[in-house]
Amino acid sequence: MLDGHPVVLDDARFDAVVAATDLPVVVDFWAPWCGPCRAMAPQFDAAAASLRGKALLVKVNSDENPTLAGRFGIRSIPTLLRLDNGQESARSSGALPAAQIVQFAS
Repeated sequence: MLDGHPVVLDDARFDAVVAATDLPVVVDFWAPWCGPCRAMAPQFDAAAASLRGKALLVKVNSDENPTLAGRFGIRSIPTLLRLDNGQESARSSGALPAAQIVQFAS
């Protein structure tokens, strides 16, 4: 799972995966129809490679996982959340370049 690539999670697997790591978790809430989300996807991939072993980066399709989107109050996408020990510690809305995603995760 910590191979330097984002992990795709859904409503069913999210809590178990987040609970299984002591690393910060950065969640990208996105949807395939969202232009800024598609533009940020390669940046998120690059950040995941940079943060290998330091943070777990995950992607959640907000259209396919409305329970998670509702639970975290996602109102716009892309939205990034940083979770520490399963609790939200930071939030950022809008597309970010890889360097800012890395900084957000730290």
